[in-house]
Amino acid sequence: MLFTNPTNSSVVLDDLTFTWPDGTPVLDYLTATFGAVRTGLTGANGTGKSTLLRTIAGELSPTSGHLSVPGSGEPDAVGYLPQRLTLDTDATVADLLGIRNVLDALDAIEHGSTDEDDFEAVGDDWDIGERSLAALAAAGLDGVELTRRVGTLSGGQTMLIVASHDVELLDLIDHTAELHTGLLTVFGGPYSAYREHLARQQAAAEQALSTAEQALKTERRQQVEAQTKLARRQSYAKKDFANKRRPKQIMNNRKQEAQVSAGKLRTAMAADVDSARAAVEEKASAVRRDDRVRIDLPDPGVPAGKVIAELPVGKTGTGAVPGTGTLVLQGPERLAVTGANGSGKTLLLEDLVHARRGVLHTDRFGYLPQRSDDLDEDSTALDVVRAAAPDVDPQRIRAQLARFLFRQDEVDRRVRDLSGGERFRVSLARLLLAEPTNQLLILDEPTNNLDLATVDALVDALASYRGALIIVSHDEVLLDRLKVGSRVCLS
Repeated sequence: MLFTNPTNSSVVLDDLTFTWPDGTPVLDYLTATFGAVRTGLTGANGTGKSTLLRTIAGELSPTSGHLSVPGSGEPDAVGYLPQRLTLDTDATVADLLGIRNVLDALDAIEHGSTDEDDFEAVGDDWDIGERSLAALAAAGLDGVELTRRVGTLSGGQTMLIVASHDVELLDLIDHTAELHTGLLTVFGGPYSAYREHLARQQAAAEQALSTAEQALKTERRQQVEAQTKLARRQSYAKKDFANKRRPKQIMNNRKQEAQVSAGKLRTAMAADVDSARAAVEEKASAVRRDDRVRIDLPDPGVPAGKVIAELPVGKTGTGAVPGTGTLVLQGPERLAVTGANGSGKTLLLEDLVHARRGVLHTDRFGYLPQRSDDLDEDSTALDVVRAAAPDVDPQRIRAQLARFLFRQDEVDRRVRDLSGGERFRVSLARLLLAEPTNQLLILDEPTNNLDLATVDALVDALASYRGALIIVSHDEVLLDRLKVGSRVCLS
């Protein structure tokens, strides 16, 4: 998320490019203007959204091109909240707000410090604590202490400012900007309007491509027909020459004229074919052929009568589940856990996974937490998945990771170098590619960090999954698409 002073008019990109030191291109000659309105930046995972925002914020320097940011160089001209800020679960709320050093200095002064550095750190912010708590309360986080660790916050509480693929959220924003294959498109309307515009544009592009392809076929057919006629004429001419039906000089002249004429015709026909082929290539460049995650889940072999899990109902964490006793998950049943942020949904799952409360009756289960902070930062994507399927041929895992859009050398990238969406895809691959196949999937807000195309792929896979499922989600549309049969609501 990027913030600029609202009094400033616009951020202007002029042929802006960015390439990582290893030569990997991210942004490709972007030219666009972000006006003084709310703009939702969208795009598939890994397309460079965070890189673009970091470049505008001044954290990264563009490889080439020009960037104009009003107020650049002034204090607080641009503020940037990184996508992965909350991965440090030992950080406090004060760390997230950037006021930790001021609070530490205030605490030292209250305990008698006369150090000039402490007074300089505080400056005029003697009431920073009270102002911060008021701001948190205004954001719906009343009661959250500044010393509270990030790891103890629910996902909804951690996201003080949200960048999301949620269509409902994006539709509340004035303008839409999309990064796609290194190019940036800015649209003067909310996301749904942009999608409708894009659908019409793509339909027209598909029709234009079809017309160009038909024209190319026509030119090629005419070229073949012309060459066939020329071959026949040459055959007749050879027969006439062999039979000496006309004087030799006349026949030689006609032969030369025919060769010149045939050469001109071939050149013209070849030019027409090349022109038609170029038109096809031009029209094809306007048609999207997006890569999509492709997930095929094998049958885990869960008998209909097998008890998979038992969950306590009654007091759970900070919330209460209506009723008392135990909820039994049996066979390939599906359970949704819903409730407000902070109601204990994640705690319920973690207690079940770590056997603190509830009982799992299978050791073949996989847990996908909201955050991907359980990944080893120094491991590669291949390492992470191999750990979940140690007996599987590494080449087979590489092939499977390609279905999650990690191809060739990308599987050897370190986790620390992946975007938030890419990290989540690694976690998802680890869960879904585990062998033996998991009989139970436990998912905590699985679509938070996924682009819309990947969400569709995940829903398609889970819809046909023949194992048991426990899912935490606020997305009613998602739960309906997954045909979740039972629900537990924490209050």
